[in-house]
Amino acid sequence: MSLIGKKAPSFNADAVINGGEIVNNFSLDQYIGKKYVILFFYPKDFTFVCPTELLAFQDALEEFEKRHVAVVACSTDTEQSHWGWLQVALDKGGIKGVTYPIVADTTKTISMNYDVLAGDYQVDENNNITANGPMVAYRGLFLIDKNGIVRHILINDMPLGRSVDEALRMVDALQFFEENGEVCPANWSKGKKAMKATHDGVADYLAKK
Repeated sequence: MSLIGKKAPSFNADAVINGGEIVNNFSLDQYIGKKYVILFFYPKDFTFVCPTELLAFQDALEEFEKRHVAVVACSTDTEQSHWGWLQVALDKGGIKGVTYPIVADTTKTISMNYDVLAGDYQVDENNNITANGPMVAYRGLFLIDKNGIVRHILINDMPLGRSVDEALRMVDALQFFEENGEVCPANWSKGKKAMKATHDGVADYLAKK
């Protein structure tokens, strides 16, 4: 079932922050009432498409921060694996220089609760997962508002990298709607005309295209 319009699943997990500091009990709850969140999942550390995405989000981090958005990454690797990858230079396949939090979903439960876990699995009466398959995360991205509600979801298969520009566009669209009450039509981007959510509003918008 889609998480759109629902409370983002809460979690507490180990994470690496500031490019090399391991912390316990990292939670998105710290952002409620303060910041929007882009939470994105990726399959594995020390791979190929993944570093391009993590570095692209780092390159755009200032733009997210201008919009009061916290960027948080997550994979099923351990916090030690995240830390090790963060120490490797870019020309060696590493992600050195990434400063936003990277969460360690070692129990697979975060990926499972966000419905991005690849593989066939079952949960027994003791909440243990038994599985067949890779048991790593698809490329899921979730835009969460300041109230902790999921407002946008994008899930790509593993070979397909995401567009950071599209993530920024969706943040802009949500914030524009919240501030102005107008809705954002197809291919809307910041600075373009929006429209009122009425029949007359749609007609006016289409007439002026």
